[in-house]
Amino acid sequence: MRLHRSSILLAGAASLFALGACTPAQDTKSGDAAAAATVNGHAISQRTVNLIVKQGATSGRPDTPETRKAIIDQLALQMVVAEEAVKKGLDKTPEVTDQLEAIRQSVLANAYVQDYIKSNPVSDDAVKAEYERIKATISGTEYKARHILVAKEAEARDIIAKLKKNPGAFAKLAMDKSKDSGSAAKGGELGWFDPKGMVPEFAAALSKMDKGKSSDEPVQSKFGYHVILLEDARPIEAPPLDAVKARLSQQLQQQNMQKHLDALKAAAKVEVIGAASSPPSAAASPAAK
Repeated sequence: MRLHRSSILLAGAASLFALGACTPAQDTKSGDAAAAATVNGHAISQRTVNLIVKQGATSGRPDTPETRKAIIDQLALQMVVAEEAVKKGLDKTPEVTDQLEAIRQSVLANAYVQDYIKSNPVSDDAVKAEYERIKATISGTEYKARHILVAKEAEARDIIAKLKKNPGAFAKLAMDKSKDSGSAAKGGELGWFDPKGMVPEFAAALSKMDKGKSSDEPVQSKFGYHVILLEDARPIEAPPLDAVKARLSQQLQQQNMQKHLDALKAAAKVEVIGAASSPPSAAASPAAK
């Protein structure tokens, strides 16, 4: 059961920086709206600092006094430079006004997404129904096996002959002979796996083997020649609901959100007047194929 995460319209750190508070200090209130610092009489709100700290935490940046000081320093510098830009009238240029509008729309869209998610939680019944749907599609057998990978068929046949004389030598032979360095160090052990993740020849050979037995013939694949020991097999089972409930809820939440966004877009009147022209590409090298 493979569940994927995706982010939807998340405002980046640049957006948060760009939308730092510019309210006069006397207009701030207690709590998050309180001023973390002032620059030429204008406040950097604690709310803005908290937003950036929270966003940084998702990428592993700790919330420390040093981190907050660095954020405030960055915002203060940005505010000083932004004020200079306004003095020069740069806020009125088409390029800047377009960028500011794009940032504004990004933040508003993100706020809408978060509000929708908060207002439309996924029910336990919906999660359970999705779990049962996925569970019903899970079938097949998973295997626990070891293998020895060699380059030549003769090497594989020599190993098979040795195993017929001493079946317990598989792990030692794997450590000494196998080209698969990842499993060789563990005596050829591959652990439990779904055969769909293996090359077709390997999977096909497993399906014909008895538990506790090793290959009678070398199994050729694009990697070389395999000698396989099938240790165990069992039906593939879905993990317990509790183990995947949070991920399923998140997946359903994002699916619902995407459907809602698609519906909003479908209901809107979108007219593409003209795609931006691309700059001319450089001439291809005569040596290029």
